[in-house]
Amino acid sequence: MSIDTAELPDPEGPEDRPAPAGNPGWLSDDELSFVRGRLPVVYVEAVPVRLDGLGQVIEVGLLLRSTPDGVMTRALISGRVRYGETLREALFRHLENDLGPMAFPQMPTALVPAQIAEYFPMPGISSFVDERQHAVSLVYVVPVTGTCNPRQDALEVSWMSPEEALAPDTLDELPGGRGALLRQALSTVGY
Repeated sequence: MSIDTAELPDPEGPEDRPAPAGNPGWLSDDELSFVRGRLPVVYVEAVPVRLDGLGQVIEVGLLLRSTPDGVMTRALISGRVRYGETLREALFRHLENDLGPMAFPQMPTALVPAQIAEYFPMPGISSFVDERQHAVSLVYVVPVTGTCNPRQDALEVSWMSPEEALAPDTLDELPGGRGALLRQALSTVGY
C-alpha cells in the first residue's frame, strides 16, 4: 500500500516553524491598510472595573485620549488580535499596554465575551463605526486589582462609578458608538 504524501500534514507546518525575527504578528502600515480594505479584522476590547468584596462593580475605568486633531475623547481598551495569538494573550497584552504592568487584571476563566461589536467604515450598517475598517470586536468586562498607570497613547485612566460612566455626557465622549457598547457591556454585570 502506498501513501500519498499530499495527504500527510506538513512536518514544517505553520505551527512548527520558528517565528521570524522581530514581531511576526505585526503588520507595516501599508500591509495593515491593504488588509483593512479587504477583510474584517478581529479585535478585543476591555472595560476595566474594580469590584467590592461581594464582586459588585464599584468603579469603571475609561481611558482619556487626545485625537490627532487635539480633541479629548474617552476610550475603552482596544486592540487587534495578532496572527497566532490567543484571545487571552491579546486581551492581557492590551490591558497591560494601556493600564501598565502593575494593573493586575483578573482574566476571565471562560473567554465568553460580554458583548460582540461589529464595526463598519460606513455609518448606518450597525451602531458601531470605524472609518478605517470592518472589524469584529469581542468585548470583555475585566476586574483589575492593581495600580493603573496609562501607557501608549492614553493620557489617564479615569475611575468613576458605574452611574457616572453611564451618564449621557460620559457616553457621548466615547466615539464610534462605543458609548452604546459600554452600556451593553455593563448591563451584563448588573448595570
